[in-house]
Amino acid sequence: MRLLILTQYFPPETGAPQNRLADLALRLKAKGVDVDVFAAMPNYPKMEVFKGYKGKLYMKDDWQGLRIFRSWIYVSKGRGVVSRLLNYFSFTFSSLFFGTFVLGKYDYILVESPPLFTGISAYILSKFKGAKLVFNVSDLWPESAEKLGIITNKTLLNTATKLEEFLYRKSVLIPVQTQGIRDNIKARFPNKNVYWLPNGVDTGFWKPENYTQQWRTDNGFAGTDFLALYAGIIGHAQGLEVIIKAAQLLANQPQIKFLLVGDGPEKEKLMAQAKQLDLTSVFFYPSVEKALMPAIVKACNAAVIPLKNLELFKGAIPSKIFENLAFEKPLLLGVDGEARKLFIDEGKAGTYFEPENAEQLATQVKYMFDNPDKVQQMGKSGREYALQNFNRQTIADAFYNQLLTIEQSR
Repeated sequence: MRLLILTQYFPPETGAPQNRLADLALRLKAKGVDVDVFAAMPNYPKMEVFKGYKGKLYMKDDWQGLRIFRSWIYVSKGRGVVSRLLNYFSFTFSSLFFGTFVLGKYDYILVESPPLFTGISAYILSKFKGAKLVFNVSDLWPESAEKLGIITNKTLLNTATKLEEFLYRKSVLIPVQTQGIRDNIKARFPNKNVYWLPNGVDTGFWKPENYTQQWRTDNGFAGTDFLALYAGIIGHAQGLEVIIKAAQLLANQPQIKFLLVGDGPEKEKLMAQAKQLDLTSVFFYPSVEKALMPAIVKACNAAVIPLKNLELFKGAIPSKIFENLAFEKPLLLGVDGEARKLFIDEGKAGTYFEPENAEQLATQVKYMFDNPDKVQQMGKSGREYALQNFNRQTIADAFYNQLLTIEQSR
């Protein structure tokens, strides 16, 4: 079986889709699938092309034994719609142009969405390369862009919706990251093969026993400090102002500290807010490569997992949940719906606060600070639940069997 993964995002970039797709590619390769990846020149999340890739229109790369084809992408720090669309469409057309000439034949082309527009390249390439289209949906687009106010132009939204529906119809398989996304698509396209392909725990990488509290010591935190960690993209969807406001409410608790690790379009604004409020309990760190994250997670007491208070996010499961559960870190979960049901109600892996409700977040942080035994129990319950239900090897095996089933039925 030959598989091409077409994605705008891939290591050495850091982030949820990068880690998830790379892990899936390596596990499928280990099962004997001939896997190639076509990705953009790495630039995310700082929106600067990485050293070694600058000034190149096309190149072949290698990452942990995978063949990586890369093509040019327009990169800008601008946050407007025009800059975003140029970023998306530049890779769509460069991947189509170079992919037409440098790629061979494939059985499947799996394309990551969002960005939705990469699906244009994937569909055309699937025709040229004799491949079946697998449209992997990590977030409903353009619905999420509309609800977040990122795109408001009705003509653009209508065009994007037509493209989305076209790609669903042309796909032999639609893997989705959450059950909420699955239900949404299945309701609109009841005859399509919509398959739940969740994120999960890499049990071979996230091993808490391999790490100490050294990062805590090296960064000047005391053993008695309660460190609440947010690690990930500092963007619009996360609603991270809730952390700044909660820190303000807990300013009289000097042992409670909030750590934000990552980069993104909202970081400078949040740093300015913390400075204006003279908050000494909020610490910002740049994004780090995957290999360095376990030491940081190990050193913290709990993980803050927030999203904005939108109906859209009731079907969301932030990928950072799994890394923290693997390290027995309880969740301060500000996401309602599917994530709350799975990890709070069923998994007993932490506590819930209403999205964007700083008072509730402050209350839950204080509860954890005052109840270390409860924190330990929630951490253990969360890890056990994640290992039983979201093991990445099990997930990859099931997806491989799904591809085989499609292959054998044709």
